[in-house]
Amino acid sequence: MPARSSEAYVLRTYPYKEGDLIVSFFTRDQGKLRGAAKRARRMKSPFGAALERLSRVRIAYYQRENAELVRIDGAELMESQFALSASYEAGVVLDYIAEVSEQLLPPAEPNERFYRLLNAVLGDLRACADERLPAALWRAVTYFTFWSARLSGILPELKTGEADRQLARAMAVTPVEALGGLDWTRATGLELRRAVQREIESHIERRLATVALLEAL
Repeated sequence: MPARSSEAYVLRTYPYKEGDLIVSFFTRDQGKLRGAAKRARRMKSPFGAALERLSRVRIAYYQRENAELVRIDGAELMESQFALSASYEAGVVLDYIAEVSEQLLPPAEPNERFYRLLNAVLGDLRACADERLPAALWRAVTYFTFWSARLSGILPELKTGEADRQLARAMAVTPVEALGGLDWTRATGLELRRAVQREIESHIERRLATVALLEAL
C-alpha cells in the first residue's frame, strides 16, 4: 500500500524499543491506527512536540497489508492543547477524552462524526478564557461522555432524574459551544455522566483510569 497523509488526533503514545514510540492516532479518513515512530523519544526527535496527547496533526505513514503497525514517517503539528495543559483540571479532562476515544474507537473504521466531536469539544475548551474554564471543563466532560456513547451505539436507557434527561435532550440537538448559558458546575449532569460512564466501562470490559481523577476534582 502506498504512503498516506492524513489529518489525525494523537490519542496515546508509549515507549517501543530504544528511542522509539508506539503511537495510537485517530485519522479522519482511515479511523484509528497504531504505528511506530522511529527516534521519537530521542533528544533531537524529528517529530518535535507533534506527538503530544490530543494534538491535531498532519501525519505521514506507510501501511503494509496485514501489518499490525504502520510506519510513521512524519507528523506536522496543526493544533495543540498546550495552553490547556497548564491547568491540572484541564489536563485531567484531556486525559479522559483521550482515554475514552482510545477505548471506544475500533481499529481502522472511519468515523467522521466522532472526529467532529473531538474538534468541537477541544475547540470549545481552547476558546474559553481562564475565568470561564472551570465551567467549560464540566460542559466538555458531560457533552463528550454523552456523545461518545451515542456515536458508539452504546448509550443506555437513561434511568436518571428529570433534570438529567432534559440535559441529555438539550445536548442531543445543541452544539457544545451553544450550551454555555447553563450553570455548569461539577454537580451539573453528574448523575448522567456516571450512568453513561458505567455503560462505557461495561462495554469495554475495563475501568476507565481517568474517571477516578475526575471524581477527585
